[in-house]
Parts: sequence; C-alpha cells; structure tokens
Amino acid sequence: MKYRYAMVCSSNQNRSMEAHSLFKKQGFDVCSYGTGAHVKLPGPSLREPNVYDFGTPYKYMFEDLRRKDPELYKRNGILPMLKRNLGVKLAPQRWQDNAADGSFGIVLTFEEKVFDMVIQDLHNRDQILLKSVLVINLEVKDNHEEAAIGARLALDLCEQIEAVESWEESIDDVIASFENRHRRKLLYSISFY
Repeated sequence: MKYRYAMVCSSNQNRSMEAHSLFKKQGFDVCSYGTGAHVKLPGPSLREPNVYDFGTPYKYMFEDLRRKDPELYKRNGILPMLKRNLGVKLAPQRWQDNAADGSFGIVLTFEEKVFDMVIQDLHNRDQILLKSVLVINLEVKDNHEEAAIGARLALDLCEQIEAVESWEESIDDVIASFENRHRRKLLYSISFY
C-alpha cells in the first residue's frame, strides 16, 4: 500500500475501530483514533453513559461492563464490539494526542464534527514537515450495522485512491466516482503538517 491511513470517530470504539479492523485484515498501514474529551459507551439509560479516559484498555472496559450487566451489554452489542477491539489494539487513542505516531497520507472521519476537529487540529500543529494529508469525511451513523457498511465503503474508497498514480492529481475524479456509485456525499480537505 502506498499510504498510511488514520480512521477517526468520536470515541475510537465503533466506526473507526470497525474500519481499522477491516483495513488491518486487508494489509493496510492503519491506525485509529477518537476526537472526544472522553470515551463514551451506552449505559443503562441515555443519562447514564459509561465514561472512560482515552488510554483505558479495551479489556478493562470489557470486564467492567461484563461485571455491571452482562446481558444488557451483550444484547446491545457493546461486549462483542469491545471483544473485536481487543483483537485490533490495546486501548482507544485520542487524535489530538497522536503526534508521536508519525504522519498519515489519508485520514478518514465518520462524522462531520469529527472532520472539523481533525482539520482544526492539523491547522494548529507545528507545520514542520509540510507534508500533505487528505482528510475525507464519510458520514456514518454510530451503530453497529452502519459501522460495518461504513467500513466497507471506506475500504472501497481507499482502494480507489491506492489505484491512482497520485491522489493529489486525481482526487476530484475519485470522489465523484465514489459519490455516483454509492450515492453518498463526501467532504474532503487537503491539509499540511
């Protein structure tokens, strides 16, 4: 693969991790992140989410929720999701704290507010390398079914990007082709850092 990829959602749990898992299986150089202040997972009610710090191991979250209410968290898909995440990496990471991970050629976000936060963060970074990065938003609802569909769409898009000689020269055509084929509107921006 020509590029290094970052998958970014809010909590680095569902959408970014589904894509990370799929891309990793396909041999892509990929990392994943969240942009929120904390990792939030559904709780027994909307007013009672389970909140963890970024860096809290997926295994800890899995054991914590299994101890609290194994039936609820199995039924709503949280325990299977955390089990998948355990097979991909140790813990959720925050995008804004990833400078030590190196640079990325392509960053995919799965929500417009996350896209905006990534762009803002890239603009705030010291632009030492002046390396171009393509940031694309593919809007995906935050549920298990949509995350699986979104990951497959993201893979299709990135395979198209990999197939062209240079994304800098071909991105408008790649985006138009994807949008026509999948009836999904994409946002994208080119940043430097």
